[in-house]
Amino acid sequence: MGYSKAPFRPEFVDVKFRSPAGEVAVCRKGAGLDFDEDQAKSVLSQDEVEILVSLNEGEAEASCWGCDLTYDYVKINGDYRT
Repeated sequence: MGYSKAPFRPEFVDVKFRSPAGEVAVCRKGAGLDFDEDQAKSVLSQDEVEILVSLNEGEAEASCWGCDLTYDYVKINGDYRT
């Protein structure tokens, strides 16, 4: 998505986060969802968090692995929440 230049239809995209603390959906059919902030904080506070993205346009699947983000990255991108 994003910079990949692969064609997809944003209006079909679903996004959710999953960890041992549960799961929280943040986007459905390309639109942001209202979600429980405390539940999201709990889910995102875990050591491992899965970011599940469904393009809803076929049967193919892919997995990607990432690593923790730097303090500055989180601070800059988290400022809009405070």
